[in-house]
Amino acid sequence: MVRRSVAPTAAVTPRELIAAAARRFRAAGLAYGHGTLNASDEAAWLMVHALRCPFEALAAKLDQPVPASIARRALRLFERRIAERLPAAYLTREAWLGAFRFYVDERVIVPRSYIAELLHTRLRPWLLPHRQPHSILDLCTGSGCLAIVAAHTFAHARVDAVDVSAAALAVARRNVRGHALTQRVSLFRSDLFAGLAGKRYDLILTNPPYVREPVMARLPAEYRHEPALALHGGTDGLDLVRRILHQAAAHLQPRGWLVMEVGHNRSRVERAFPKLPFIWAETSGGDDCVLLLQREALTAPRAPPAPPTRPAGAAPRRRTVR
Repeated sequence: MVRRSVAPTAAVTPRELIAAAARRFRAAGLAYGHGTLNASDEAAWLMVHALRCPFEALAAKLDQPVPASIARRALRLFERRIAERLPAAYLTREAWLGAFRFYVDERVIVPRSYIAELLHTRLRPWLLPHRQPHSILDLCTGSGCLAIVAAHTFAHARVDAVDVSAAALAVARRNVRGHALTQRVSLFRSDLFAGLAGKRYDLILTNPPYVREPVMARLPAEYRHEPALALHGGTDGLDLVRRILHQAAAHLQPRGWLVMEVGHNRSRVERAFPKLPFIWAETSGGDDCVLLLQREALTAPRAPPAPPTRPAGAAPRRRTVR
């Protein structure tokens, strides 16, 4: 419980509530990384939800006493965050990538992709000298977040969003409707490219699972609320990365691009595929997270695929802690 010297029925401000919650979060040893990186920011996001106001409106409300009902709502959220170790996004049922809001629950991992930041800025110079992408694939779509950001970024493109999880696709469908993109974003259930025979794209975006087996065993409680299918990348984290690199060329148009997030696994990927001329995008997380390859580079000789590390049909999808 969040313990305070001021009872929730007394006059209390958001600033006081946030400070008290942050102290308790730090004492409880909570883990972050699902949209915020520290106790104070996590408490602020939950306070915004209790106030039911936009985040940018919080600053003006910090020192204004709140009604007891709002204080109680905030305290309940703080208490659940500590007791259940649920990421704030699951408590509020919302997550943000830049300016875009998404519905989330435990059927999908919380959106947190460096590819989203690249779509608006550093990625565009690689694509635009050739052509605007008119056909885009978001592989391992989860909540549909990257498919939706791509559709907003490239206003004339049609986007296919693929996931092996029917539960994740139900969340993605809700988000596609919420962004009024049902005419441009199509959802498919498929194990990677298996259900996309004959389809080719100008741009493939993918944020597959890449958490290594030893790391899966050490994940904080907050990350264990996320679907293991969306995180577990096999013994070395590269099970799906290998499959995508071996299959992507067959689904790219000439001069099309593959953009794949691999966590901070650049050195591991380069060792596995020493002959592929990877381009590593600079992101807010560094230059070891997102790789780019054009179709023609993917057809070059490369390392043989690793043997399977799990029974057929058990391969998972999507991303992890950094």
